[in-house]
Amino acid sequence: MKKFIVIIILISAIVGFAVFLNSNGKEIIYSENTAKEKIKLPEPNTTGGMPLMDALKNRKSSRKFSNKELSEQMLSDLLWAAFGINRPETGMRTAPTANNTQAMDIYVIMKNGSYIYNAKENSLDLISEEDLREYAGTQDFVKVAPVNLIYVSDYSRFKEGSNKELYSGAHAGFIGQNVYLFCTSAGLNTVIRAWLDKEELKKKLKLKEEQHIVLGQTVGFPE
Repeated sequence: MKKFIVIIILISAIVGFAVFLNSNGKEIIYSENTAKEKIKLPEPNTTGGMPLMDALKNRKSSRKFSNKELSEQMLSDLLWAAFGINRPETGMRTAPTANNTQAMDIYVIMKNGSYIYNAKENSLDLISEEDLREYAGTQDFVKVAPVNLIYVSDYSRFKEGSNKELYSGAHAGFIGQNVYLFCTSAGLNTVIRAWLDKEELKKKLKLKEEQHIVLGQTVGFPE
């Protein structure tokens, strides 16, 4: 029996697969091309980088991307800069929101699946195993770039009487600028976009009625 288990492990290592059990005891097989139910990201680097004034000077939109994937460390740093928790004692974020509603979620669309960023756990939680990049925007480069961020506003978190559309646009703008400055510092290209099929993408991401897609932002290495 022990010899059999060793053989299975060796075969799994050779072909690039790993076998796990999820919380329901169901066997899940992961490979390089298979989505994981949860990606626990490494601790983000929250110091260093390009001086702020230099980043502002060099900030720009770029629409040319290579298909090189971002490392998990780079994803962690990117998402923390975008809308991560920078004051753990209060749960406050790197970008402001009206009345601290934190009524914005970041969906991360990649080749190997689509995820929602869980800032509290610093993880990516699986939404879909599909490659949804073709739905993340109408421009050709969207399907090439390794990462597309989708900014989704949850209207149910706003206080009654709030101008939800106005606040949602402001929240997406704050987060988007954080991403711009991080990408400038990290040597990545990025562009924020409004051209996307919001209704179709809403279905693919399994969003609720009160969740509304505001903008998308493509991120990746220069071509």
